[in-house]
Amino acid sequence: MARTGFLYHPDYLKHDMGNGHPESPDRLRAIVSRLEAQGLLDRLTKLDPVAASDDWITLVHEPTYVARLKAKAPVSGHVSLDPDTSLSPGSLPAAYLAAGGVLAAVDAIMAGQVQNAFCAVRPPGHHAERDRAMGFCLFNNVAIAARYVQRRHGLPRVLIVDWDVHHGNGTQHTFYQDPSVLFFSTHQYPYYPGTGRATECGEGEGAGLTINVPMSSGQGDEAYREVFERILIPAADRFKPDFVLISAGFDAHRDDPLAGMALTEEGYGALSRIVLELAGRHCRGRVLSCLEGGYNLQALSASVERHLRAMLEA
Repeated sequence: MARTGFLYHPDYLKHDMGNGHPESPDRLRAIVSRLEAQGLLDRLTKLDPVAASDDWITLVHEPTYVARLKAKAPVSGHVSLDPDTSLSPGSLPAAYLAAGGVLAAVDAIMAGQVQNAFCAVRPPGHHAERDRAMGFCLFNNVAIAARYVQRRHGLPRVLIVDWDVHHGNGTQHTFYQDPSVLFFSTHQYPYYPGTGRATECGEGEGAGLTINVPMSSGQGDEAYREVFERILIPAADRFKPDFVLISAGFDAHRDDPLAGMALTEEGYGALSRIVLELAGRHCRGRVLSCLEGGYNLQALSASVERHLRAMLEA
């Protein structure tokens, strides 16, 4: 049994926001094709998702929001939720399967079936707010996983590392007053969605446990590595997480069409190793990585490959 799990399901391809939309089924096709071509897929433990129940989803999202999505889900065509996000007939089933996928991966890690896991899911999640879809996202997969880790498996302290090029506003807002979750985010700023200033650092009992590192365009491997070493490592060492989640967007790559950063696949490998070493030190290597952005198919698939190689070697 390989130490790294790979969670995927073909029904993720049925979420389709229309021709020309950057968050397309081709993203997952490119990842799977690359892993097969590189002989990496056979080295991973295949994990299968099941649809999440509303009981877990509504720990993060309002029941009325979930009900609205169900009411709007089309039987044909597309229904717009915001300027960037829409529903097709396969979207809501894929979203339930994406949220359930991360929960299945948590279970596999906690059962010792795998040491760590990468979830190649769609739709992504980190922009989804408690009561609205936005930024290509329907359900906040990583936030739901954090609550699942705590409620189902009794692990109190969860670290979320979000290296997507866009700030994870939905994740931040979910845990902004929560002392049990450390949220660390690097992101291009100013940029969509407009949140993620360094002064946004949590409030109440969660004060100091939101760490935003807004970065100017053009920053690359060395700048990101320095930020992770200077800011993330000491913060995580103080927090001592019991489980680590990664919102793994690969759209800070220098070739991505939707942003202006300069990371390479080698840079993503280096960031992966830093997070994996933290998890090895504090929580027996328990890391779940969940796909967020990444819209150049070559850059995305190469970066995921490098990320998974680091996970296999951890």
